Amino acid sequence: MTNLTLPSVLAFDRKLEPSDALMYSGNWEKIKDDTQWQAIELFERRNRAVKSNFKQEVLDNEEELQKQVAEANLAWGDDATLAHEHDTLKVSFSLRVVGGLDLPSVCNKAEFERKFREKIADYTNSNIEALAKRYAYNIANGRFLWRNRVGAQDIKIIVKHSSLSTPLEFNAYNFPLNDTTADDASINVLAQLIKAGLAGNENTLLSMNAYVRLGEGQRIWPSQEMVLNSPKGEKSRHLFNLNGKAAMHCEKIGNALRTIDDWYPEAIAPIAVEAYGSVTQRGEAYRSSKNDFKTLLLKWLNDGNVSEDDKHFVVAMVIRGGVFGEGES
Repeated sequence: MTNLTLPSVLAFDRKLEPSDALMYSGNWEKIKDDTQWQAIELFERRNRAVKSNFKQEVLDNEEELQKQVAEANLAWGDDATLAHEHDTLKVSFSLRVVGGLDLPSVCNKAEFERKFREKIADYTNSNIEALAKRYAYNIANGRFLWRNRVGAQDIKIIVKHSSLSTPLEFNAYNFPLNDTTADDASINVLAQLIKAGLAGNENTLLSMNAYVRLGEGQRIWPSQEMVLNSPKGEKSRHLFNLNGKAAMHCEKIGNALRTIDDWYPEAIAPIAVEAYGSVTQRGEAYRSSKNDFKTLLLKWLNDGNVSEDDKHFVVAMVIRGGVFGEGES
């Protein structure tokens, strides 16, 4: 049989769909009372700061360096904090888990799709729980809080689902960020809900509330908007807001939920599932052309020797979604 190659048109729909997250200010002892939380409004902060970043040609010219050091660095940007009478940040979002893993959203090669559906259906029947537990773990540890998680005194995650008589509760600090799984009863319950959604057995919608005790009036960290070619002298930092209220991008939350890839070579910590293991903050790609998504997918579909870890990665990429046709980059 001729080896399969990638179709010229191939794409997968995302299977984990988080909403944008809203951010609220309140007090730790009022976690159970939804009426005691107020949306956080952005405000502008203008500071006269000190310059500390110079081009090499300036560093090589002592006179020019002294001149620029003496100049003020005027900083103007959005900011957000808890109210001064409040000590806790609440972050709320929903997560929809979508089935249909074995069905590409588009594929223009029938034999490829047939073999793909066969392999993914077999995986879903036997191994999907392993991935579901990793996604559940990243909900329990509050990884989606990003910088808001750092240095907090307490972090509690509460997850609601229509099938649960009482919400699931997690102390985020019980689940270290360098791990990807834990033998925990509540995580196992959450994983079963995610598994049911991924397997297409039911439509899974989870409601998430994270409570982070930071301290009265502490700064919080909404998502930052990317603004290209901002004019000099204009506001340089734009934070994400929904109707003027502090919020976090759904993409940022999704990135945290899929930070489960510790299958790449010489892994020291999990990274977000990406085709080449790209981590833009570090300027590195941790997967070479020998263990990237397309290579492993084709190897698996052509009945090559593919490890269980590689299969986990391939299916996690399908859950991530994207366009992967031949020639796409």
